[in-house]
Amino acid sequence: MTSAPPEARLAAVNDAIAKSARIAGRKAEAVTLIAVSKMKSAEEIKPLLAAGHRIFGENRVQEAAEKWPTLRAEYPDVRLHLVGQLQSNKSEEAVLLFDAIHSLDRPSLVTALAAAMAKSGRRPDCFIQVNIGAEAQKGGCAVDQLPELLALAEQADLPVAGLMCVPPADVEPAPYFALLAKLAKRHQLAGLSMGMSEDFETAVTIGATHVRVGTALFGARD
Repeated sequence: MTSAPPEARLAAVNDAIAKSARIAGRKAEAVTLIAVSKMKSAEEIKPLLAAGHRIFGENRVQEAAEKWPTLRAEYPDVRLHLVGQLQSNKSEEAVLLFDAIHSLDRPSLVTALAAAMAKSGRRPDCFIQVNIGAEAQKGGCAVDQLPELLALAEQADLPVAGLMCVPPADVEPAPYFALLAKLAKRHQLAGLSMGMSEDFETAVTIGATHVRVGTALFGARD
């Protein structure tokens, strides 16, 4: 798929989402495709913009700040999602730049984001990242700490849209996606940010509302 033209790759991913949604008795429109453009240049992003796609994800605040203001001047309806880890000291810049933040994972970040939103008046959607596989090297709050973090976010009046996870690599992701869906239902959260290039179809069948797809759209990164 990745050797095909960008518009063909986009169509193929959208078709796969629609097929997986049908299998699960869902509507394809219930799933938001985030085209993850990290480490891709403006020139590599433009073909997807020209094909009509408007929702993109970046891993780093600094990288997004370097390439997206110019692109957004040409395509003002773009919505930008931060899908990588966020340092608290970058919260103000992130709130100004992004329309959604998928990596809220600790109390200090709740405080920083609340302050940034109060200062700017912008209120990007927030997804709480759960370390669903209890992996030491990954970001995300522990499953047993989720209620406490959600309570803090609610007290800070953050717009929490749902939960996000990155399951462990090289294992069947379905049980981890199912656990995230169960946690979201328990806490009455509608959003489920889960699924990447290799497993987004599985994620859609289990209820993903947002899938974060990079390689299947842009090809492998250097």
